Amino acid sequence: MLKRLFDIVASATALIIGGIPMLLIALAVRMTSPGAAIFCQRRVGWRGKPFTMLKFRTMRADVDPYGTSPHSAGDDRLTPLGRFLRETSLDELPQLRNILAGQMSLVGPRPLYERQAAEWNQRQRRRLEVRPGLTGYAQAYGRGAMGHEQKLEMDVYYVEHRGFLLDMKIILRTLVNLLPGRSRIYEQRYSAAKERETD
Repeated sequence: MLKRLFDIVASATALIIGGIPMLLIALAVRMTSPGAAIFCQRRVGWRGKPFTMLKFRTMRADVDPYGTSPHSAGDDRLTPLGRFLRETSLDELPQLRNILAGQMSLVGPRPLYERQAAEWNQRQRRRLEVRPGLTGYAQAYGRGAMGHEQKLEMDVYYVEHRGFLLDMKIILRTLVNLLPGRSRIYEQRYSAAKERETD
């Protein structure tokens, strides 16, 4: 209950303070590339319930919305503004509405695709015991430098050790990572299992 109260207060405050900047970002997205400003995508959430996650659109509107994540800033699917939004994590700001609506939390495992959830084992499915987060343990302490399996293990670790102090550490680490050159935004490797399949 306290975590949910913190999410409501923090997300509502951030939306009030950031309302005008978010509007300006939305206008900039619309003006610099064809398509909607907000990217909506179905993800799996708390207790396995699907929801629509919101982001500012960073890629061209004609690309596969469920394709692989960009591995570098040179990915031609990214718009010029989209690169900036990704590298500053400003593209995630619309998820404050998901948090206010109770679909997400400030801290928790990042929401993934339903098809990915279908492949999880019983231990990995423990990540569904909490609301997905705007940031998480795996994002704060690894992000793009880690493979998919490593991130899932860190997500389960968070579920097993979750608490206010750990959440504060994750939030502070995330803020530090937003400093230029502090964090790898783009995924360097996706899955160790898939890498073995292609060897």
